[in-house]
Amino acid sequence: MTAATLVSAPPTPRIPAAVSKHFGLVTVLLVTCAFLAVQTDVFATGPNLVNVLRQVAVIAVLAAGLTTLMASGGLDFSLGSQVAVVVAVVAKLIDAGSSVLVASVGGILLGALFGLVNGLVITYFKVAPFVTTLATATILDGVALITMHGQSISISGGLSWLGTGEIAGIPYLLIIAIAVCAGAGVLLRWTRFGRDALAIGGNSVAARLAGIPVVRHTVALYVLNGVLAGVAGIMLLSRLGAASPGTAGLYLELTVVAAVVIGGTALHGGSATVVGTVLGVLLLGVVANGINLLQIDSFYHPVSVGAVLLVAAIANRFRHRESH
Repeated sequence: MTAATLVSAPPTPRIPAAVSKHFGLVTVLLVTCAFLAVQTDVFATGPNLVNVLRQVAVIAVLAAGLTTLMASGGLDFSLGSQVAVVVAVVAKLIDAGSSVLVASVGGILLGALFGLVNGLVITYFKVAPFVTTLATATILDGVALITMHGQSISISGGLSWLGTGEIAGIPYLLIIAIAVCAGAGVLLRWTRFGRDALAIGGNSVAARLAGIPVVRHTVALYVLNGVLAGVAGIMLLSRLGAASPGTAGLYLELTVVAAVVIGGTALHGGSATVVGTVLGVLLLGVVANGINLLQIDSFYHPVSVGAVLLVAAIANRFRHRESH
């Protein structure tokens, strides 16, 4: 082969980094969808796909917020329990005669308060995020039960327009989820606050020496997650139409963590991807829908989520080693 041939040879095509990074996850998602489409005639229908997207909207909102938090090295195991309390309180307010607007604003502010408490305990008292948020999750699960007195609270269609409404065939809940995920993506990629969060996750000491207000940023991220927990609680209540004992809680949070980790966000911080998180949410939603359509015992759902999370955590660990 001559030098001229080498010069004139076209470059070898390369897969863009953004595509190759999620290639495996996209492949798994497409294969799962193809399998379900073959196994059941219902899966690929429009109403079923819209239903899947409506169901995963709450998880997507929480996962988008958790992605930004984990980018900074934080973790919050109380998000599902925050949602449980917000659902209970908002339902109780509506049932007592409060307007939907007042009750909803109160739910969001309550979520912000939960996030603020977590952030302050973690930053000022130097308690590990895992311990802090697991403790608050336990407390909030109890608060939710106390608020409801162990009984269901119906909102009599007060929020049904949000849970079942659509615009141009797109559910309102999905629109909210898309807006939140897009906002999280912009925050991490194109804002100074997002870049500072990634820097804190990469090396908090170096970030502090570089002049980044680590404590203030960390507290702000926990408050942001609390606000999104409030939004997610209102969304969930609008879809269910009532608050019941056992709504949301720790299992919802574990599902959210699984979606974020499956998407490729690093558990140690410093690296995050909202696109991957969205793909992780979709995969878990499709798997849950498939289990239901194939009439597999629902007890296998937690098994599937845990198995996928374990595999994703191992894969992320190997990917982190290779990148270093």
